[in-house]
Amino acid sequence: MTQTFSSQVLRWFQQHGRKHLPWQKNVTPYRVWVSEIMLQQTQVTTVIPYFERFMETFPTVQALAEAPQDRVLNLWTGLGYYARARNLHKTAKIICTRFNGKFPKKVHELEELPGIGRSTAGAIRSLGHGEYAPILDGNVKRVLARHFAVAGWPGKTSVLKELWQLSEELTPESDSGAYNQAMMDIGAMICTRTKTLCEQCPVNNTCLAKAKNTMTQYPGKKPKKAKPVKATHMLLFRHQGHLLLEKRPQTGIWGGLWCFPQSSEETEVPSVIRQYGLTEHSRQQLHGFRHTFSHFHLDCYPLLIDVVPAETQLNDNQHLWVEPDTDKDLGFAAPTVRLMKQLMTNK
Repeated sequence: MTQTFSSQVLRWFQQHGRKHLPWQKNVTPYRVWVSEIMLQQTQVTTVIPYFERFMETFPTVQALAEAPQDRVLNLWTGLGYYARARNLHKTAKIICTRFNGKFPKKVHELEELPGIGRSTAGAIRSLGHGEYAPILDGNVKRVLARHFAVAGWPGKTSVLKELWQLSEELTPESDSGAYNQAMMDIGAMICTRTKTLCEQCPVNNTCLAKAKNTMTQYPGKKPKKAKPVKATHMLLFRHQGHLLLEKRPQTGIWGGLWCFPQSSEETEVPSVIRQYGLTEHSRQQLHGFRHTFSHFHLDCYPLLIDVVPAETQLNDNQHLWVEPDTDKDLGFAAPTVRLMKQLMTNK
């Protein structure tokens, strides 16, 4: 059955698979790696323009390694999950220093690099190097879980182990790159999360979920857990049309990104103003909003505060006065971009 399954998948790919995505042209391990990282938690249509801009700016791993982090984060702004961009930058430096600019071929060596897990390592090896390696991204998990009726949430160790075993057994020694791409395409185009086009599936004749019409039961759902809600006051300090931004620490939310200063309580705002050597002139409450992370909600309450800076203005590499329409190569947190646009609209 293993050989039949993979041969049916490969035949389908020749006729119907996606072959014209930007990262499928001029294929290199570098381009495969960047696309795989961008596609984590993100739709293909969203990724395409980001990938194209990224490749235009950083056509090689060496160019990425040599770039300042702010430039990398700037090109990532709006794509979310910024740890991905920071890890890309770190890994590019390691590739250039430890591996002389060449991506290793061994899965275990790739897995040791920041931000690269087993499935991404398999994609780099199979799609980028043309060598055998199984993968197990979200699309492949869904196809295998439905086809073999693998019950349970794939985040559970025992379920994940079973899916990896299936992936290893089914991935052909030759053409594993084409097979892996085909499996991702089937998951993205036919066996989708919300809809199944079973009549178009090349392996529908042996699919256990289709036989019992239980497609929606697989894969199992992640146990629901209410997200906690946190709150912050975003302080838009303004002086002569310029806004004060500060660079976040490398770890934690918005690591390495430029954001507005914050205060957990409005009563603490005066002390924050003094801390920055500012004098308040006037204050205006802007519309609040909720920003959702993977693990919690953050209710944001923005305050636009016109200030007068002290004679010795903040002027270091952690603080910047910028205009709302700045074109500096900086990485901005999504709420920062949102509020800057709001100020531009209300001019």
